[in-house]
Amino acid sequence: MNISPELEALRRRRAPLEMQPGEFREIGHRLVDQLADRLSKLPDRPLTPDESPEDVRRALGAEQTLPPVGTDAGRLVSEATELLFDHSLFNGHPRFFGYITSSPAPIGMFGDFLAAALNQNVGSWRLAPLATEIEGQAVRWIAELIGFPTSCGGLLVSGGNMANFVCFLAARAAKAPWDVRKEGLSHEGRQLVVYASTETHTWIQKAADLFGLGTDSIRWIGTDDEQRMDSSALRRQIEQDLRLGHQPFLVVGTAGSVSTGVIDSLPDIAAICRDHELWFHVDGAYGALAAQAPGSPASLRALSDADSVAVDPHKWLYAPLEAGCVLVRDAEKLRNAFSYRPAYYHFDDQVVNYFDYGPQNSRGFRALKVWLALRQVGRAGYLKMIGDDILLARHLHQLLAHHPEFEATTQSLSITTFRYVPPDLRSQLGSVEVENYLNELNQNLLTTVEKSGEAFLSNALVGGKFVLRACIVNFHTSLGDIEALPLLLSQLGKEADTALRRERVVS
Repeated sequence: MNISPELEALRRRRAPLEMQPGEFREIGHRLVDQLADRLSKLPDRPLTPDESPEDVRRALGAEQTLPPVGTDAGRLVSEATELLFDHSLFNGHPRFFGYITSSPAPIGMFGDFLAAALNQNVGSWRLAPLATEIEGQAVRWIAELIGFPTSCGGLLVSGGNMANFVCFLAARAAKAPWDVRKEGLSHEGRQLVVYASTETHTWIQKAADLFGLGTDSIRWIGTDDEQRMDSSALRRQIEQDLRLGHQPFLVVGTAGSVSTGVIDSLPDIAAICRDHELWFHVDGAYGALAAQAPGSPASLRALSDADSVAVDPHKWLYAPLEAGCVLVRDAEKLRNAFSYRPAYYHFDDQVVNYFDYGPQNSRGFRALKVWLALRQVGRAGYLKMIGDDILLARHLHQLLAHHPEFEATTQSLSITTFRYVPPDLRSQLGSVEVENYLNELNQNLLTTVEKSGEAFLSNALVGGKFVLRACIVNFHTSLGDIEALPLLLSQLGKEADTALRRERVVS
């Protein structure tokens, strides 16, 4: 056979993406040095730059077209490092209190690097034997950490939304009294319905929408004064739906709401689900990991009675994004919801093949960073770090409750909510005019804090009040960071109050 010169040249192929070992080693060592230097200086720099979208696009050179030829890899890695550290928000900063996104564990960074180097597809055991076993062990360890049966099934997914989705679909397949996977959702006019409190994360709406039930299938259950699901209202709603011929199948309990960290009365919900043979799911993306931690609410222990739990290692296990975790009491329920076996699959049934347990066939090795961190610090280390976060959040609540310029509103797990109240308005709290003013003032203060780069908060609505929200899932945060926050907010609050009053006089 004649071989063309072009084909012959491929005997010694050198693709543009290749790196020789020496080049790879040099770039990698330089990157680690850059990261170590930048990360060590993180506490002393602004948490986020005060930049407009135009500023960021200009720094990137966003208008550039695709390069016609390549650029030196070492130069690109260094430039990307500098760009990212100069134009990013850092949730690893000790004064990042904004969302439930943790500081990344350094060993998790190494885990992602190693996983990328192997580039295994953890969809089938044959393609990733040790990675599959590591994922299984990590899932069991997470179950053990929160007090869920270690005989459960589970897998790692991208985050809380996807973990809840997987549990939702497992519940639908298990509790629909017909073969919903084959026949679809329409069956003799019966509507599948699901129950969630008004504080439930918006994943439930996405799930009802994406999986064909429609958002009208959600029964929104009101909450009590502490924003927990009203268990009596839940029972009444289920009984009403049964009388109307609907088909209840799933109740969602929340273990750590996004706004305030509230925990539903999980024991009561579990009892109601047992009475009506419904699937009891706990959205524990945030709070479940605190179930065994010192100072955590006793009601969290009842998640052990759930049929499924969603957990986010990239929240309170401090794993780098992305890492969500599905836990289902009966592993067979996952297979029943997701397994299909086309003729071109030839995989061993005697081992776990994760394409049978969730929606993905191609799956990255997310478990490695979680598994490494669990081994590095162990059960005691994690419970101590989570307990410390809770302790710091409670101390912040106490500081604000005793400060003349703040009103502390709620405190649960590691979330504290509060608002800035100018002292001369305290006696007028409750009046419509003053409440409207305080809502606007605290919105302005939130923006001012973010622009300052000194701290990062978010907000919540509590009893109609716009409040500031500080969430601590950060092993870098210290007592000094907590004590500095009221001082910073007092100063910025005064400035925001002065500016808003002046604006109102002028207008």
